[in-house]
Amino acid sequence: MAARSAFDAAALVPWIVAGQRVGWLDAKRAALLGRWPQWFEVSAGRVDLRNTLATEGERTAALAEVIARLAEGGHVRGWRDEQFVVNTGWGTPVLALIERAAARFFGIRTYAAHMNGLIEGGDDAGPMLWLARRANTKPIDPGMWDNLVAGGIGHGFDARGALEKECWEEAGIGADLAAGLMPRGTIDVLRAVPEGIQNETLFAFDLTLPASFTPANQDGEVAGHLRASPDAALDIMADCAMTVDATLVTLGALARLIPSVVLQRFAPDNNT
Repeated sequence: MAARSAFDAAALVPWIVAGQRVGWLDAKRAALLGRWPQWFEVSAGRVDLRNTLATEGERTAALAEVIARLAEGGHVRGWRDEQFVVNTGWGTPVLALIERAAARFFGIRTYAAHMNGLIEGGDDAGPMLWLARRANTKPIDPGMWDNLVAGGIGHGFDARGALEKECWEEAGIGADLAAGLMPRGTIDVLRAVPEGIQNETLFAFDLTLPASFTPANQDGEVAGHLRASPDAALDIMADCAMTVDATLVTLGALARLIPSVVLQRFAPDNNT
């Protein structure tokens, strides 16, 4: 599944590392990198990280210094102290590591794991699911509704391992329950956002939780939870009160569980 919105490749330039395109930059961000000609070659059609930075370690160190200066200038916000991989695709060689907060500035391919928290049993309205509201302190999409558990996949983690970690931090789901995680494929998101370009692969999972389970956030990144019916979840999506990522992952779950409801809500009006 793929989602592409407000992405205009013609208005962007590729970011090249070791001769390979690894990201996208708009004109303003590309121009900013021209402040470091010893590390970046900025032309009309592309931005290259200079080949004099020949190793992963050299590239990582140079980028760390640049990103720190960009953050001081307010061009990179929401510092996370977490490393994301710069490469050409999942499982390909690591070309460099960068601070997570700068991933969208450089438009690199990032990876995240999202989990639908399904509730065992349900009621007359059909399946029920848990949603999480993002804390107002989150640097991206503060206060919006999200999947019960979701998080970026940092360096050194695979999708399942990253999600198992987030299960406890975001919802108090222990290892015994998390063992029931069911992978549901991937979703690609490519769009312009205020921070730059979101160029992300989402690994989607479902987890069926006991009806008696109540989520309990552990890390302060969730403001609250909602036990939602499919209609309530669809209303939240229709109001654009849920993140784009979570909307896609939740629609995937509802389409598997109750396809008729999703089709009814999103089918064109043929009564005119």
